[in-house]
Formats: sequence, structure tokens, C-alpha cells
Amino acid sequence: MALFESPAKPDPLPPPKGEHEPGLEAKLDAELDALARPVDFAPHQASAISSEPSKPIIVFDNVSISFDGRSVLENVSFHVGRGQTLCILGRSGVGKSVSLRMLMGFLKPDSGLIQVEGQEITGLDEEGMRAIRKRITMVFQNGALFDSMSVRENVAFPLREKGGLAEDQVNLIVDRLIALAGAEDVVDTFPASLSTGRKRAVAMARALAAQPEIVLYDEPTTMVDPITARRLGGLIQRLKHQLGFTSIVVTHDTRFAQKLADTVLFLHKGRALFFGPLSAFLESADAEIRRFLALDAYVLPLD
Repeated sequence: MALFESPAKPDPLPPPKGEHEPGLEAKLDAELDALARPVDFAPHQASAISSEPSKPIIVFDNVSISFDGRSVLENVSFHVGRGQTLCILGRSGVGKSVSLRMLMGFLKPDSGLIQVEGQEITGLDEEGMRAIRKRITMVFQNGALFDSMSVRENVAFPLREKGGLAEDQVNLIVDRLIALAGAEDVVDTFPASLSTGRKRAVAMARALAAQPEIVLYDEPTTMVDPITARRLGGLIQRLKHQLGFTSIVVTHDTRFAQKLADTVLFLHKGRALFFGPLSAFLESADAEIRRFLALDAYVLPLD
């Protein structure tokens, strides 16, 4: 489901310059207001979208990749249904982020197949991957914002690149997305001056402007304060529950995953030790999973 759409072709007598297409502003307001509504950031409850059986929109089939002779992923398989959220969990260095980079086409697997909506993408050239990336966007750990552009210019970039909107319409959308990210006070600031959490929030606003079907999040809560983490998590929830986005979230934080995940992929030493529903993961008797969950729940004593 698109967050917003380009206006239809104008009538033979277009409205005066500067006026919106009739109903466009109301449509944008309704869709963006849906994201601004409060969401109970409580333990995960499946949405109507995610609870319905669906053909997988993303499939990894026995995917393997190695670097300098060291196996990073070995015969890893999983799938994600439309409108679902998959959380990839595991310790550092087990290939969680590598999986996202292969899905974006930045890396090619040594073997195995990766499909997006039934299309096999591992054999696509850069031109073919550009078409796939119009449907998938990724929020990187560092935000990956353009350093030479202000916050406003960064968020507006995907809209201007796609075209089809008048400048006043671009500004309307950008203002609402920036407000959604809580970045109204830094609209003219450049990324180098922003905190890690602010960069990530702005990157999420820019990701929305790209109108994706699938959003990939690489450790969205790493090195951010709890308030920012809660805000980012709430936004990911809204995108799923209210607009039906398909998401893959790479994280080491099981408490964060519990609020988001329909399914969990747990990677250990390059292999998929678990793939299945969140509830089954939390109840797993596997020794390695129990150790991971225990370590994540551990709280340092105050004295």
C-alpha cells in the first residue's frame, strides 16, 4: 500500500499554480494522520494483515556467503509474508546485517536463491536491482543521509527524484514526515550535527518518502536512548499495523523484537538455528537460544 500517490494527470484546464489537486491534501493528511495516532507499545499482538496466510513476498532459499574463506551464512532459509515483520536475532558477527545487504543487492551470495515477489534477484545486474530498490528501502545504522543536504532536503530527495508532484505538494509531505520523525527543530540542520538517534529518525522519514513496499531496518535501536528507541519502535509498528508495510528488523534486543515480530530468525555461527513464530522462539528449549535470551535479560547490579 503506497503511503501517498502522485496526483492524476491534470484536467485540460489545470487549477491555478500553487493549488493542490482537489482532495490530494485531505488524502495526504488522512494517511499521515494514521501514523500519528497513538500506538500501545505493548507486547506484540498480530495485526489483521499479518495473521492472514499469504504468499511470501521475500524468500531466502539455502543462501550461503563467505568472506576471505570465512563462512558468514551457510544454507540459510527463511521467508516473509506480505505485511509481516521478521526480526533477525543473534550475536554480533553472525551475518544479520549481511542478509539485508544481499536483499538490497549490495552483496551477492555464493550460492542459494533470493526472491522478491517471486522474482529471483541474485542474478540481476545493477539496472535490474534499481527496479527492485524502488520497492525496498533500507534504514542503515548510521542513517546514510546525504551530508551535503539539510534534513529537509534529505527527506525531499526521494520525492523529487521520482517526480510527479508539484513543489508545494513535496513541501506538504516533507513537513508532515519531519513532524512524524520529531525533527521539526532541525529541518535546516545538516546530518553531521545530528545525534545517532536523530539521524535514524530522519532516515526513517526519508524511507517513507520513497513509498516502499518493504522496509529493512539495520539495528534501529543501537546507540540510541530509550525514549528514541521507543519512538522508532512505535513508528515501525504503525507502518505495519496501519499501512501494511512488510519489514525485516535486524536487532540483538529481544525485548524490542517482542514488540514487533511475527516471526523470528535466530542466527548462530552462520546457520539458521531457529525460524518460526515469536512465541515458539521465546519458549524454545534449545540451549543456545536459552543462553541468548538469558544474557539479553541480564541487568547489571547497582552495587
